[in-house]
Amino acid sequence: MTSPPYSLAGKRVWVAGHRGMVGSAILRRLATEKCDVLTVAHKELDLTRQADVEAWMAKHKPQAIFVASAVVGGIMANSTRPVDFLTNNVLIQTNIIDTAHKLDVEKLIFLGSSCIYPRLAPQPMAESALLTGPLEPTNQWYAIAKISGIMQCRAYRQQYGRDFISAMPTNLYGPGDNYDLQGSHVLPALMVKAHRAKLAGDATMTVWGTGSPKREFLYVDDLADACVFLMKTYSGDEHVNVGYGSDVTIGEVAQIVADVVGFEGKLVFDSSKPDGMPRKLVDSGKLAGLGWSAKTELKDGIAKAYDWYRQNVA
Repeated sequence: MTSPPYSLAGKRVWVAGHRGMVGSAILRRLATEKCDVLTVAHKELDLTRQADVEAWMAKHKPQAIFVASAVVGGIMANSTRPVDFLTNNVLIQTNIIDTAHKLDVEKLIFLGSSCIYPRLAPQPMAESALLTGPLEPTNQWYAIAKISGIMQCRAYRQQYGRDFISAMPTNLYGPGDNYDLQGSHVLPALMVKAHRAKLAGDATMTVWGTGSPKREFLYVDDLADACVFLMKTYSGDEHVNVGYGSDVTIGEVAQIVADVVGFEGKLVFDSSKPDGMPRKLVDSGKLAGLGWSAKTELKDGIAKAYDWYRQNVA
């Protein structure tokens, strides 16, 4: 459901997690909204400590909040650090959401992930697929934390009438991504591998898995635009999917990355490594019906991301 337009103009707007890929993209998007943006570094505020979160929010009095702070990572990180992905994420989001209620924050948007859906959910995955089947084991800790956040927003909405909403982005990439091969997602990992293989003059580049799983990729500045759009126009119990609208195989995206980077060698697929979910495409029809769709083509977005990687990481 849509709501009367919520204006960000003149409001104190807190972007929790402003140094992450999503948070920094939201900051770029808010630059045109004439609002007073609030940020705080992790060294100044540990979001897992409830008393500290309550004290900081009571002092700075945000009127709208984007909850973009989370412990994130790929298959390897999820598998080896389950406590970080489950407990720390639940603490972060609970502290922010509960304090937002206590302090009468006007509006809050919580950001989840498409891994909340069952491993074998019908494709594309509609919002109604939530909790209809078992999760993908390789990211279940993160998924359970994010499902908890969605339910918290619903609970505060139902019990206290709070205007807390949730958005579920698909796989993201872009400026500010994590390019550490030990903890990164698939697209930035491919970019690092292709860049290094090109510089080394390698004849081959190894890609994890069979290359057959299909994934949808959304440029992070498109997500930021969707979040601001939802903050201003949407007020409903159900979370809203935010996707690109189509997907590609891992093999196809690996080739696009290689082309953009300029790696001319052969791609070799290591089928001893896990594939993860066979397909992960979200149904963004609800968001499209509200009047929003993604604008950045995959190859163009990868080129922008690679430019950022070369200038800031490589």
